[in-house]
Amino acid sequence: MFSKLERKVAFRYLRSKNRGFGSVISWVSLIGIMLGVATLIVVMSVMGGFHDTLLGRIVGMNGHVVVYHQDGAIGDYDFLIDKMRQNKVVAARATGIVPIAEGQVMVSAGGHNSGAMIRGIRMPDLAAKKGNGTRIYGRDLSDIHDGELVMGATLARNLGVTMRDKVSLISAAGATPTPFGTMPRIMAYPVMSSFFMGMHEYDAGYVFMPLETAQKYLSLGDAVTHIDVFLSDPEDTSAVAAALTRLLPDGFVVRDWRELNRGFVGALQVESNVMFLILMLIVIVAAFNIVSSLVMLVKDKSKDIAVLRTFGVSRRSMMKIFVLSGTSIGIVGASLGTVLGVLIAIYVEPIRQFFQMITGRDLFPAELYYLSELPSRLEPMTVLGIAVMAVALSFLATLYPAWRAAATDPVDVLRNE
Repeated sequence: MFSKLERKVAFRYLRSKNRGFGSVISWVSLIGIMLGVATLIVVMSVMGGFHDTLLGRIVGMNGHVVVYHQDGAIGDYDFLIDKMRQNKVVAARATGIVPIAEGQVMVSAGGHNSGAMIRGIRMPDLAAKKGNGTRIYGRDLSDIHDGELVMGATLARNLGVTMRDKVSLISAAGATPTPFGTMPRIMAYPVMSSFFMGMHEYDAGYVFMPLETAQKYLSLGDAVTHIDVFLSDPEDTSAVAAALTRLLPDGFVVRDWRELNRGFVGALQVESNVMFLILMLIVIVAAFNIVSSLVMLVKDKSKDIAVLRTFGVSRRSMMKIFVLSGTSIGIVGASLGTVLGVLIAIYVEPIRQFFQMITGRDLFPAELYYLSELPSRLEPMTVLGIAVMAVALSFLATLYPAWRAAATDPVDVLRNE
């Protein structure tokens, strides 16, 4: 593609020590492309990790398909679950079908109060769905019995609760009417275990209890509030949702995780796209610097260009010389940026902790981002796409200066010498 002469002249121009301000612009262009590519890789990796981790934990605990009833309670749920399991579509895709009794409460202990969600679930189901990285403190989940609680570690810490301490649950569900008005339902239970998922919303706002305990407390009788269906492939919800809609009687409502988290999923996608477009401006600005650098190089080397043209170097070869010069800046910058970005993306959490230790400030508040650690997910195709895009922009930036170099008339240049 490039002859030996074209390569030699192009790289000689790049190594030239007498290019003055043009050389400075070249270095600025290279550093700009490197930082732009690295920033894009890091941000897209963090956004991808944030998206996957957050949705994985939310969806993993809530079910990929959820079945409700218009009356707010589902009776004879074991019969319904057996009926679902006998359906061929559901049986082929479902890994678990779990009855849930859920309600909002206020948790009170030691003079401290906090809002929370209580979730009644069979302990073997909770143990199977607790997710990767979830840590249990205190008694094992298999040893939790009727009338005992498993509390989020952050919630327990905020309330000053230790294992075997009793907490009071206050709820309007099942409230008792009295001559002085309706009294909320208040019951005390011991906390036998705590859990840490790494997701602030659950760690600071959820209390799990055996299903029968929640049914008694919420005055549900022998009913549940909904049924969670877990699938082997979270993306394959449409077939299961359609099968359940046909299978279940009137009054039942079937929703998948996308519908239940539509606003959240949409916001994450929009944020990711906007961040990509904004950060691409860094690479684009660096590419425009290549234009400035090469235009100044063409002006500085006009005599050299004229001499080369008089020795028979074609216009095409002159264009290729300057295209190679500019594109080389893009290739080197993109390569260095890719290496830097990948390294930062891999070690982003230790880097965050280091700067947090130096500044003494919380750079990733769990209360705001719902996660206790900064996640990262490197996608090889995304990294490759960013690098290729940076090189392509660098190539496009060389076309105008290369055309100007090729259009240089050696007669006009040498006449003025």
